[in-house]
Amino acid sequence: MTESASPHITQPRIMVLGVQPGTPPFRIMEIDGVVVGSARAVTDVLETAALYGISVHDLDDPDVVRWVGGDKFTWHRH
Repeated sequence: MTESASPHITQPRIMVLGVQPGTPPFRIMEIDGVVVGSARAVTDVLETAALYGISVHDLDDPDVVRWVGGDKFTWHRH
């Protein structure tokens, strides 16, 4: 019998969704699939994660944070 390789797709605990219009613009944050608030900068993401007991050592690690609609530098709509 031959086993087929299947890619392991992780579900990170933190999701930062696309930029929303506002003054200033913001991004909705989810932790463990639950909306927990909004972020207006990377520091907001780190502070919110810490409130939920999550230490983030690498914001570019897709196993830790998934950035939807941009990356950690995307805080305004184009």
